[in-house]
Amino acid sequence: MRHFLVAFALTAAAAGAPAYAAPADILDANRAASGADALAGKVTLKTSYAYSGQGMTGKIESLTDLKNGRMVDSYAIGPGTGAQGYDGTQAWMKDASGAVTPQAGGDSHELSINETYRRDNLWWNADRGGAAIVDQGEKTDKGETFDVLTVTPKDGKPFDAWFDAKSHLLARTIEKQGSQTVTTDLSGYRSSDGVMLAGKTIVSDGDPKYDQTMTLVSASFLPAQNASVFAMPSTALADFSFAGGAKETTFPFRLINNHIYADVKINGKGPYTFIFDTGGVNVVTPALAQKLALKSEGKMDVHGGGSGSMEAGLTKVAEIRLGDASIKDKIFIVLPLDSMANTEGFTGGGMVGFETFHRFVTRIDYGANTMTLIDPKSFDAKDAGTPVALTFNGNTPEIEGSYAGVPGKFDIDTGSRAELMLTSPFVAKNNLKTHYTKGVDAVIGWGVGGPSRGFVVRGEPLKIGDVEVTNVVTALSTDKAGSQSDATFAGNIGGGILRRFVVTLDYGHNTMYLKPASPLSPDIGAFDRAGLWMNTSADGFAVVDVTPSAPAEAAGLKAGDTIVAVDGKPAKSLMLYDLRKRLRDEAAGTIVTFTVKRGGENKDVLVTLRDLI
Repeated sequence: MRHFLVAFALTAAAAGAPAYAAPADILDANRAASGADALAGKVTLKTSYAYSGQGMTGKIESLTDLKNGRMVDSYAIGPGTGAQGYDGTQAWMKDASGAVTPQAGGDSHELSINETYRRDNLWWNADRGGAAIVDQGEKTDKGETFDVLTVTPKDGKPFDAWFDAKSHLLARTIEKQGSQTVTTDLSGYRSSDGVMLAGKTIVSDGDPKYDQTMTLVSASFLPAQNASVFAMPSTALADFSFAGGAKETTFPFRLINNHIYADVKINGKGPYTFIFDTGGVNVVTPALAQKLALKSEGKMDVHGGGSGSMEAGLTKVAEIRLGDASIKDKIFIVLPLDSMANTEGFTGGGMVGFETFHRFVTRIDYGANTMTLIDPKSFDAKDAGTPVALTFNGNTPEIEGSYAGVPGKFDIDTGSRAELMLTSPFVAKNNLKTHYTKGVDAVIGWGVGGPSRGFVVRGEPLKIGDVEVTNVVTALSTDKAGSQSDATFAGNIGGGILRRFVVTLDYGHNTMYLKPASPLSPDIGAFDRAGLWMNTSADGFAVVDVTPSAPAEAAGLKAGDTIVAVDGKPAKSLMLYDLRKRLRDEAAGTIVTFTVKRGGENKDVLVTLRDLI
């Protein structure tokens, strides 16, 4: 439930009316058919919906201020509960763990503007609520005819509104939300105190398997509500503790593929190796869930890096323990991250994400390879470094920054192995690729949706708030789907850049602190000198992608080859991430001998490393 799922249509049926062409005619007809007189004196709408979808059932309750552009939705779906709202200025979210965050990252604010615009029917006003409206003509679907308008509310973003050409009821909206296109179908209208409400609302991201259906159970009109009803709630989280009454705990982590891995105990069992991802949420793999007898509920479509997706469920974890800190009774996503074991080079048990980071002040010392979780009440920021303001897009922290002087929103993502990945819309909008004569097209990362591709260059300075970073390996994404195709942010600041610092995250005060790491890794700013993307396989390392004109291609390596030995050592005796590091860090001119299996035969291939960017 990243955004507001329930779309409202306040209108009344008008059978047999003629078709309209101009936007003003369509909207005036909608208003005339709406029972506007019945709605005129009403100020607050309360609705309750039965929810079904994604393998779960539940309920959604909504309160809409029809006059002042405010709303709040609360939900109880499957094992999870939460809420989201907009107070007329600030969007906010209360996630299933109870954490509350202001939502100003990505397109959160614009989507809230759009939703209140529709709920308050601002398109009925003489000035159409300040929106830009374009007539898209008639469209047909399943034998029905619709008048379609593209509406861009003031301070919002474009969406398509489909009005039934006969009844003039709002039948559909189509809206870009992040990297996904969301279609909302409304039907089964019924009268409530003279106003027609959609009895059924179906929200789809394009795959009917994951459609979400809301069926209207009750509706009533209330007097004006206090502004506090719609305001972001304040919560004091008391579900975490430190052993022995301590105020903090420090534990080691391993940096693998620029990812942070550390030991975690689940329900007193373990330890298990988890990735720590500021851009993610708490996750257990299906294998670990089964081992721990954790029941998984629901079937959700999860998107991320890459163009594909994974199916996930939800489960409850009684306790997660990290060092001497523990958190009680949390919802985890059951997600097959273990299917990416061949990409990482080993199998992990899950992910530690937003829900954990929000409860503590988290210090990540990349120089010492340690993580410290601090009780927020005892945190002192005086030696933490330079403060950078954070905001949130769902569960993902974002900062305001700039690349090559071009401002943008950037995700802070320890789950990204790259230094800097610029989204394909940001690259195209600013015509960035033409700035570089030297660079390579390559696979630049691997997420839940599979591989991401981009043009990799030695980039321009990156500003993270007031902190400037130079000598940045920058990937200009070419993805047409997945998170790197999202036009609402500029890019991901990944582990490759963050490891230059001691990073302190204070989610509760919307602040990140950056302090130069010591010692600084000698391979900062290094990039693969072979031109290979490899994953593990039963016989060694599978060559998945070969960068055009790079040393690996020049030596004759091809996608589909299997590397069974490196410099005479069996590939199965080597760790993939160690080999990747070697191909990145060893000097240009170094010759690496790969024994390659192709077509049932083995042969040696000599790859001479050189700088590609």
